[in-house]
Amino acid sequence: MTDGPEPVSAEALRAVQEELAELRAERAKVVGTLRGEDVGDRADAADELQRADDVARLDERIAELEARVREGAAAGPPSTEVVGVGSTVTVRFADGVEETVEVAELAEVREETLVTADSPLGRALLGRHAGETVNYEAPNGAASAVVLSVGGRRAS
Repeated sequence: MTDGPEPVSAEALRAVQEELAELRAERAKVVGTLRGEDVGDRADAADELQRADDVARLDERIAELEARVREGAAAGPPSTEVVGVGSTVTVRFADGVEETVEVAELAEVREETLVTADSPLGRALLGRHAGETVNYEAPNGAASAVVLSVGGRRAS
């Protein structure tokens, strides 16, 4: 990963925006249950504290995702030349299986083909170009893959 803002692919941005909408709706629902006044017994007070903690947790996650959207907008679109965070990469594994994955910064993005930048494959892919072979440690031992394309751009 770089020191500057990291791009966000269109697919990841869509997933982040969906999560933001869900979190905002959940937050509104929880805030609607807060009384903001003295509560009756200890159980009521404990429930009120739990809901306040839930709002704080939701606010933290919302702020994190909003910052990621701003960062992605500042970074611009992912490169089609070199693999970086936000890149969509098509690889062919040693067994001949081809798969298109997205290199992402956050594992929370709900995408089945997500590869985080700090995973073994993600680290191996960063900085690579179409046509290059990457070697990495998989859970069952050494593995390799050929980068077929970056952002849809195939090796020439």
